[in-house]
Amino acid sequence: MPASAKHLQKQVSELRDLLRRHEHLYHVLDAPEIPDAEYDQMLLRLKELEAQDPSLVTPDSPTQRVGGKPREGVVQARHSVPLMSLDNAYSEEELRDFDRRVHESTGKERIDYVAEMKLDGMSMSVIYESGMLLRAVTRGDGTIGEDVTENARTIRSLPLSILPAALAKAKLPEAFEVRGEVIMGRKGFDRLNLEREKDGLTKFANPRNAAAGSIRMLEPSVVAGRRLDYYAYALLANGRVPAAVHAKVLETLAALGFKVNRSWRHCQDIDEAVAFCREWESKRDSLPHEIDGVVIKVNSIALQEELGATAKAPRWAVAYKYAARQAETTVLDIQVQVGRTGALTPVAILEPVALGGVTVSRSTLHNEDEIRRLGLRIGNQVIVERGGDVIPKVVRVLPTEETESLREFVMPAQCPVCGGMVVREEGEVASRCVNVNCPAQLKESVLHFAARKAMDIDGLGEVLVDQLVGKGLVRSVADVYQLAESKLVELERMGEKSARNLLAEIQESKSRSLARLIFALGIRFVGERTATLLADAFGSLDALAKASLEDLEAVFEVGPKVAASIHSYFREPRNMELIEGLRKEGLQFTQERKAARSASLAGKTFVLTGTLERWSRDEAKRRIEQSAGRVTASVSKKTDYVVAGSDPGSKLEKAKELGVPVISEQELEALLR
Repeated sequence: MPASAKHLQKQVSELRDLLRRHEHLYHVLDAPEIPDAEYDQMLLRLKELEAQDPSLVTPDSPTQRVGGKPREGVVQARHSVPLMSLDNAYSEEELRDFDRRVHESTGKERIDYVAEMKLDGMSMSVIYESGMLLRAVTRGDGTIGEDVTENARTIRSLPLSILPAALAKAKLPEAFEVRGEVIMGRKGFDRLNLEREKDGLTKFANPRNAAAGSIRMLEPSVVAGRRLDYYAYALLANGRVPAAVHAKVLETLAALGFKVNRSWRHCQDIDEAVAFCREWESKRDSLPHEIDGVVIKVNSIALQEELGATAKAPRWAVAYKYAARQAETTVLDIQVQVGRTGALTPVAILEPVALGGVTVSRSTLHNEDEIRRLGLRIGNQVIVERGGDVIPKVVRVLPTEETESLREFVMPAQCPVCGGMVVREEGEVASRCVNVNCPAQLKESVLHFAARKAMDIDGLGEVLVDQLVGKGLVRSVADVYQLAESKLVELERMGEKSARNLLAEIQESKSRSLARLIFALGIRFVGERTATLLADAFGSLDALAKASLEDLEAVFEVGPKVAASIHSYFREPRNMELIEGLRKEGLQFTQERKAARSASLAGKTFVLTGTLERWSRDEAKRRIEQSAGRVTASVSKKTDYVVAGSDPGSKLEKAKELGVPVISEQELEALLR
C-alpha cells in the first residue's frame, strides 16, 4: 500500500474512532465534551476523506447511519425467542400479590428484584454478528415483527458496532441479541408536534405513537431528524440470558456501549420495589422522557426460567402502571380542526391548568358523538386527564346548576379551512371535508396520488411534497403537472438532474390506466381492487362521476357505504375542478368497458408467498381478483389456498400448521382457467 494510502487509512480510522467516542458521550452517557458544531465539522471531514477512497467506508462508520431506503412493503422477521408483553399491576396490593405468587411458585423465602423505569415506547430487538449490527425487528405480535434495520441505524444511541475489547470481556458468542425500547424524548416530541401543527397535520397523541410511526413507516433521512432514542434492557445469546442475574445483564449492556436507564435499582424484597415505585411517581416529570410506570423483575435468571411464562407474558415480571394525572378546568370554547384525511375534529379550548408538569389549554374531543356522550357544552367545568396519551382528554363533565351561560356545539356544514362540503356517512363517527385539494389535507392527497400503486411518480416523496406545498408551488393535486424545472432546482436537495428526472416521471404518469387514476383520486373506501372494478364497469371517469347511487351499488362488491362515498366525492364542486384540471393535462379518462367478470374464484381467499415464475405478485393478485377471488396478506383458518413460489417464507409454515391447502403457480393457473 502506498504511503499516501496508508496515511489516508490512518486518518479515517482515527477520525472514525473519535466520532464514535463523542457519539457515545453525547447520546448514551449524556455527557458531551464538544459543541454540536464541532462534531458536525468532524463528521463532514470524515465524509470528505471517505470520498477520496470509497473502499475505506465500513457499515459501522458514523457517516453510514442514514443509508438506503426501507424495503418496499412490510418485511417480516421471526424472533428467536418470543418478545412478550407484561402483565400489569395497578396498585401496591397487586404488586404484593405478584410477589406472593413468585414465592409460592418457587418455594423461596427470599426473592430479590430489579426495578426499572417503564419507558413509554416501542419494543425492538437488535441482532449483532461479529460485533456488527445485522438486523433490527419490531415486537410485532411477539413472535413475528417487522424488519426496520435501515431506520434503526439512524438512532445515534444504538451502536452500529461493538468494540472487540468489550465483546471479549462480555464473553459473548459471535451472534447475540439485544432487546430494548425505542422512545422519543419530551423535547423531540413537542418539537415534532409543533411542526405538524404548522403543516396542518394531525398531532401525535403521545411519544410512543410518534416513535412507533417513525421507526416503521418513514424514510431513513426523515427518521434521523426525529432524534429517536434506544434503551436496552435484555440480552440473549443462543436464545438464553448469558448471566446469572438480571442486574449483571444491565451492567453488561452498559459496558457494551448501549444506553441503559441509569435509575434502575436492585431491590432486596418487594418492600424496596414498592418504595422505588412511590419515589418515581412523584419524580417522573423531572425525566427527559415519558414513563408510565415501573417494571419489577425477579433478579435471578435461574428463577426466571423456573417460573416460565403464560401464553402472553412472563411470570417473573410485572409492570406497575401509574394512575393518569387529572385536573379541573373550564371549557372556554370548542373549535374544529381539519386533519390530513379530511376528518373534522372538535377541540376543547380550556382555561389553562397545570397538569403533569405542563400547562394544558387544549384537549381533543374526537367527534360529535363523544361530545354528546360526555354531555358537554361550552362553559362546562370538566376533569381533564393525561395518562398514556400525552395529549390531554376530557374524561367527564362536572354537574352544575348554572345552565343559562352554557352553549351547545354544532358541527359546521362547511369546512372551516376551505369552505368545502362536509359530509358524515351513515355508520361513521367522523364528519369529513371531501375536497381533496383542501389545504389541510393537500400534502396527503399529493402523496397518495404519486404512490407506486397509484400514478407511480418516483421521487415525489414526503420531504419534497412538504416543500412544494409549503412554497405554494402545489395548491391542487393537478398542479403537479404544472411544475417547471426552473422552480424545482430552487428547492433544497434538488439539482438539475433530479428535477429533470422528476418531470420525466410526472410526464410518464399521464399514461397510467383509468383504474390507477380512480385509485389515485383518494376517494374514501376506494382501494386498488374497487378502482379496477369501477373502471371496468363504467369505462370512463365521466360516466363514474355521473353515476347514481343505484348505478354504483350495482357494481360487483360495491356496497351502500362505498357507493355513498363515491357519490359524495363527485358532488363536491372543488373535486370536479380537480377532475377538469387533470383532463386538461391529458390523463387517461377512458378504457374499454369489460364484460362481466368471471366469478370462478368467488368467495375464495388466497395468500401469496415466495417468488412466482410466470407472474409478479401484483399480476397474480390482479388475475385472482378478476375472477372474483380475494388476496390477503396473512394466513388464517379462513384462507382457502396458499400459493407458494420459490423460497417461501413463514406463511408456508403457518399454512401447514393450520391445514390450509398449498398450491403451486401452475395449479393457480388451472383454477383461473
